[in-house]
Parts: sequence; C-alpha cells; structure tokens
Amino acid sequence: MYNLKVIIASTRPERKGILVANWFLTILKEHHQFQTEVLDLKEINLPFLDEPFHPREKKYTKEHTKKWSKTIEEGDAIIVVMPEYNFGFPATIKNALDFLYNEWNDKPIAFVSYGGVSGGTRSVQMLKQVVTTLKMMPLMEAVNIPFFSKHIEDGKFVGNEIMENSARKMIDELLKWTKILKQKRE
Repeated sequence: MYNLKVIIASTRPERKGILVANWFLTILKEHHQFQTEVLDLKEINLPFLDEPFHPREKKYTKEHTKKWSKTIEEGDAIIVVMPEYNFGFPATIKNALDFLYNEWNDKPIAFVSYGGVSGGTRSVQMLKQVVTTLKMMPLMEAVNIPFFSKHIEDGKFVGNEIMENSARKMIDELLKWTKILKQKRE
C-alpha cells in the first residue's frame, strides 16, 4: 500500500474547496492501493516561511517545519486540491511547498483544480513550474472543474460523469508513477 497525501490548498473563510476535496475523496476510496491522509492547509496553518536555513539543508529550527517535514517525508505521492486565484495558485500552497525540498523529491504529484471558465488549469500550469524545480513528477492527467459553484447542491459538491472519469484516470496514472518513483527513491 502506498502513502498518499491529499493537500487542500484553500484557506479562505467560506471556502468551497473542502466540498470539492470531499467529493474527490469518495472516488479515491474506490482505489485500494493508497492509504490516504488529508492535509488541510487551513488546519495546518503554516506561517509564511520562517526558517533561517535553505530547506535543502534540512536544518529545521521550528516545530511546525519539523512536523511538516515528517508528514511529507512519509508520503509516496501527492494530490493538491486547489482553486485558481487571479490566473494563479493560492499563496498557501506555494508557501507549503517552499518550506521543504528533499521531502518532495522524486514523488509524483497530481491536481484537482476548480474555478471559473478555465477550471483552475492556469493555476496548475503555474504550479507545475514550481514542483518540477522540487524534482517532483507532475502528471498530465488531472481533474479540472470549470464553473464549480454550479455543481454545489445542498452544501455538497456533485461531480458529473466526465469529472469522475477524469478522477479515476488520474488516480490510475498516479499509481503507476508512485510505483516507479518509490523504487527510484529506494
């Protein structure tokens, strides 16, 4: 079984990303190859990067960084659930990535994005530049949800068949890369 970390990037009050994440997690439960841990950046509440040394050195001085490092180190794969803000990604996910370096290396990463007309694709494209610098393997397969608020019914996100199929294909591809990159890390 592989250790999967699902990161919820939005920390805004009244955020809807948690609804998208909950919908995605129900589909993820169909896949029995992953042991999943949800990492909600709102709950984790990392401050803006406050470590004196470059993350590559792993000379962490703050307890929140040590805890974040251990959590990510345990992971074999990452999925980020994130909105698009002004054609880009939320500062919270960039900050969470910047705290660490080695812990991200040689791990696959996939995205569930949501927004308006673009479905968050612009935020994903921007973040791919960041994660490749961290030596991660971003997948081409993704779940992009345009006009996501139209899919919220009675306080729940309700995906359609296209979204569900995209999620299943992405999870299958993530499993392939998780196996390959775990062998590389070992």
